Amino acid sequence: MVTWRGALAGALALCLMGASGAQAQDNNLAQQAQNPIANLISVPFQNNTNFNVGPFGDEQNVLNIQPVIPFKLNDDWNLVTRWILPVVYQPPVYQGDESDFGLGNFNPSFFFVTEVTPKLMVGGGPTFLLPTNTDASLGVDKWGAGPTAAVVWTPGKWVVGGLVNNIWSFAGDSSEPEVNQFLFQYFVNYNLKDGWYLTSAPIITADWNAPSDDQWTLPLGGGVGRVFNIGHQPMNMSLSAYDNVIAPEGAADWQLRLQVQFLFPTGG
Repeated sequence: MVTWRGALAGALALCLMGASGAQAQDNNLAQQAQNPIANLISVPFQNNTNFNVGPFGDEQNVLNIQPVIPFKLNDDWNLVTRWILPVVYQPPVYQGDESDFGLGNFNPSFFFVTEVTPKLMVGGGPTFLLPTNTDASLGVDKWGAGPTAAVVWTPGKWVVGGLVNNIWSFAGDSSEPEVNQFLFQYFVNYNLKDGWYLTSAPIITADWNAPSDDQWTLPLGGGVGRVFNIGHQPMNMSLSAYDNVIAPEGAADWQLRLQVQFLFPTGG
């Protein structure tokens, strides 16, 4: 299991390596790394540690492995594919329960992307939910699909935008609850010198099938990141924290997020 202490240690180590042995990337690469629908091959590992989960106030950990692979369709359009596979540590949720560790549900998305202006990019397409969960506590045994869209604006040193989707289940285990889940992630990044940047990218979710007072998760917060090299490999790393100001009963109070992203600007 990747713990928050291990995440912090990794963050510090990468920061030190980036500060001592790597030349900071230019502002264009930093903006591409912060853009979820950029024409850039990347492999992010996003580790989310959720604190005070469940009746015993335990830690839950979700490592999202989420490669992004774009394909050029023509001079005006790209197909940007995003593949999210969660690796989950789920703590006990009742007396006598045991923790579980394994895969969650796979979530691929496909964005047809175009530039409206040199500083404004939009994309949209389908997103899917596949029941790859290795335990019932790590995801529902349902197949799902729905629409997704993203807008990204890059004025000057800023990268601002949002990504939204809603997934409905359409097949799977009939004894499992139906899925009707909404997700909205806005992101605000301000780029500083030497590859450093400030970031806020909370993930707002709603479970429309839950009782009205348990539907929404609304985090607020932010952090810092840097684009740098390790040898010849461009990297993007960020560390941020989010307080759940609105959350369902039993959900986390707050979250620590570490993201380490391998960048391949030449497609190599």
